[in-house]
Amino acid sequence: KILTDDYKFSMSGTYYAPPYAQERQAYTDFITSLPLIAAPEVYGLHSNADITKDIKDTNILLDSLMSTQSRDTSGGGAGKSQDEIISDVATDILERIKPNFDTETIQRAYPQNYYDSMNTVLVQEAARVNNLLNVVRTSLLDIRKAVKGLILLSDALDAVGMALFNGRVPAMWLKKSFPSLKPLASYVKELCERVDFFQNWIDHGPPVVFWLSGFFFTQAFLTASKQNYARKFKVEIDKVDFDFDVVDDMENCKEKPEDGVFCRGLYFDGASWDFEKHTLTEQPPKILFMPVPVIWMVPKETSKFKEFQFYNCPLYKTADRRGILSTTGHSTNFVMSIRLPTAVVADHWILRGLAMLTSLSD
Repeated sequence: KILTDDYKFSMSGTYYAPPYAQERQAYTDFITSLPLIAAPEVYGLHSNADITKDIKDTNILLDSLMSTQSRDTSGGGAGKSQDEIISDVATDILERIKPNFDTETIQRAYPQNYYDSMNTVLVQEAARVNNLLNVVRTSLLDIRKAVKGLILLSDALDAVGMALFNGRVPAMWLKKSFPSLKPLASYVKELCERVDFFQNWIDHGPPVVFWLSGFFFTQAFLTASKQNYARKFKVEIDKVDFDFDVVDDMENCKEKPEDGVFCRGLYFDGASWDFEKHTLTEQPPKILFMPVPVIWMVPKETSKFKEFQFYNCPLYKTADRRGILSTTGHSTNFVMSIRLPTAVVADHWILRGLAMLTSLSD
């Protein structure tokens, strides 16, 4: 097809091989007529890729400007000083964060159960939340004392103070935290939402639809679901994996599934979902991320998977799309690949760079 004169390299028809000509000038004129700046479609990308590039360039510029700002804390003029701003931010966050979980009470209410590994997941997640809340609360209390001169301002506390002043998440928190690229305000909001999610689980039992983005160690939750299936049907867990079913109608999510879990809270980065045709489709112009419908993750023996044309969509925790291999053998960012039905070949979505995310960057 590429050798025919009417073949187009992109959907717009702007890019194509010119027809044969005897004069060199004809080719020169054709090259001159092409856009000076190549559109994303040349590389198989969506037009939204331009917006993503511009946002990234702007963030780099703003980060560079922030790194050059003065460390003067005198607070000249009528505005607040840096120390006052840091103290106010710390006080505001301390008022918003939730109290720690009582893990002993949770263990009594949700004891270890051979046929329900979710109890163990809940207890472990509550402990991880507590570890993060302890670090957040202690560092905020200490930074308030430090700016008042009551305790020594160490390098670690100074880094926390500068992060609070700049609206960023302190590195001290991220060492105990879930992966996140959010600014400080959005991070604190998400932390409170995660605590509420687990508190609702503790008070009312496992939810019908799990908020997949709310887990610190997502792979443990997914493994627990497969483990429940393997123990229920007495099959080797090595032969069990997830098949996936995108739920087009939320009316089908009112009761827990017989096997597997309903999951929500994911986002498409590079596509959207066609509810009528039950397939992947292009994302709307100027909308970078689209919510993913509820996905039913169905544990099955791999030999019994459904056959259909699919794209193996990678799922990441953040838009970084990179991580390191942890001591558990899992990536700190990559979660799993999810088979999604597609009306076009998978190569189309590979060129689009399509992936799913559990958390956005804003």
